[in-house]
Amino acid sequence: MTKRFKISLITATLAMAAFNSNAAVEIYNNDGITFSTDGLVNVFYSNSSIDTTDAAGVEADRTQSRVRTGFLPSNIGFNIAKQLDDVKISMRSSFWVSLSDTDNVRDESPLDLGTGSLIDVRQFYATISGDFGEVLIGKDFGLYNRANILGDELLLGFGQTSDFFGLADGNNVSFGNIATGYTYPMPKSQITYRTPDFNGFKLAVAIMDPNKIGVGSSEELPRFEAELMYSTNFNDDSSLKAWVSGVTQSSEINDVEHDQTGVGYGINFKIAGLSLTVSGYSAEGLGHVAGLDQIVGPDTIETEGYLVQAAYTMNDNRIVLTYGESETSNSGNVETVGIVGDATHSNTGIAYFRTILPGLTAVVEYNNTEADATDSLIAEDNNTFSIGAVVTF
Repeated sequence: MTKRFKISLITATLAMAAFNSNAAVEIYNNDGITFSTDGLVNVFYSNSSIDTTDAAGVEADRTQSRVRTGFLPSNIGFNIAKQLDDVKISMRSSFWVSLSDTDNVRDESPLDLGTGSLIDVRQFYATISGDFGEVLIGKDFGLYNRANILGDELLLGFGQTSDFFGLADGNNVSFGNIATGYTYPMPKSQITYRTPDFNGFKLAVAIMDPNKIGVGSSEELPRFEAELMYSTNFNDDSSLKAWVSGVTQSSEINDVEHDQTGVGYGINFKIAGLSLTVSGYSAEGLGHVAGLDQIVGPDTIETEGYLVQAAYTMNDNRIVLTYGESETSNSGNVETVGIVGDATHSNTGIAYFRTILPGLTAVVEYNNTEADATDSLIAEDNNTFSIGAVVTF
């Protein structure tokens, strides 16, 4: 694996704290002040059968067994709030841990003995809310493609572990459908305003710390992101949710300005136990390395993708069918740009979730991940079976 993929994997503790559906445990509630905590622990056994073809046309295959973290790392969060008349002031911090061992041979380094927790802070922010809406200051996940990944039916599962991105041997998490249907909304320092609910519509707009295109690049303005969400219920057992999000920033390097932009969108319809989701995105100059949206590059690099899912829940059982695909194209000089060429990545999966007890879920999952990097003539066919448990509180 190239250094850029390795660095991107280490940089991202791919966690979605705000997307947890588990209820927090209230510890204190007195005189308008509340304090609560929430957490998650998951571990999966996975077995990946990987067939690859390199640039020289040489075919190879291997099988890799792991006991590791799934799509979400284990985490613990703390929440504190105080009601002051019509205004509520809140704070949240969350800490994320990878349970995947680090003692794996790397291409560029010797054997790494021992384990590493990769403790990371994905959220540390305060909110001020009232009739005017809500203002968030601090670090939180981005708005662009936030709803795409939030709505992924594999969020508590495993997802893809493409060897193209170094995921089969990686000491971080699996990838869900990152890079096979959506980009990851990397947590960023931000100031975000969210409107009150207007007949089902809610708008969020933010200025965020911009991401650099390279050493010494210039960013005169911050990164701008926005999300518009619409939700409605038709009756007790049917609902509709639709969203659109966007991002824009500019970076100048070597007297050349590049505009990084993106649009995400999706719709989810639920009736009785059936949930149908279609989402997609397109971007220029971001999300082209392992689907991580904080890694920006020239606007000659374009990415687009989509995710289609169907899930059915009956009592304590939920089954999910999923297909996602992302495509990257580069109209510039690949060697000059030095980042990526043309490539297509896809993931097809089926997953079964069983709620054994409240807060305890068992997961059995199969994913087939394919990669076709036409410029480098690298191809991959990865079949991964995983079984694990998720504990939430």
